[in-house]
Amino acid sequence: MCGIKLLVRPGDLFFGVQLLCHRPYKLSNASMSRLHPDGRKDVTMFVESGVITMSGGAVDFIVKDKEGNVISDSRNNRIEQKKELSEQAGKFHGVNALATLLLNSYQAAVIDPSNELVHLYEIRDALSKNFGGETAARAALDFSAGRWSQLGKLANDAPIKQGRHRGKSLGELRDATEAELNEARAISRDLVEGYLRYLDKNA
Repeated sequence: MCGIKLLVRPGDLFFGVQLLCHRPYKLSNASMSRLHPDGRKDVTMFVESGVITMSGGAVDFIVKDKEGNVISDSRNNRIEQKKELSEQAGKFHGVNALATLLLNSYQAAVIDPSNELVHLYEIRDALSKNFGGETAARAALDFSAGRWSQLGKLANDAPIKQGRHRGKSLGELRDATEAELNEARAISRDLVEGYLRYLDKNA
């Protein structure tokens, strides 16, 4: 970025984390504190009503060698990945037009599940147009032809309600399976991550 310091809006950082969590986010109201010379502290909080929900998450594991040294820590790895993605998203969202479009399309897939595959396919389509075709896009992102094609099959060919060509199906449409959605999300996420890395590399 030629030595220019970018001001990152807090909301932009969450686009990267959203790629991994696939959940909508909302920034809560801020709190304010004032420390007085005599040691008293006033805290002002803006409280909202809400509902508490609990759900299961990923199972974490630590791999150690025979001396007890940690070889792999899945929790730390996941935290580092979230941090890296949030920093990249914060750097390029609102600055690079294509990165903004890709991150916004992924967010649309999260908040509009009835058209999820439509939004996820927008990511592949935008990258193809930006690089001048599928072959050039895959080469720039070092992306496999098989996974690129699979996203197209899920979004365009499968007779599912969340797909792009639901009006062209001769048979009855069905809901996408969780496995199909997870696969489409993973492919789309890797495409977005690949482009953010591409920008970082070529900045």
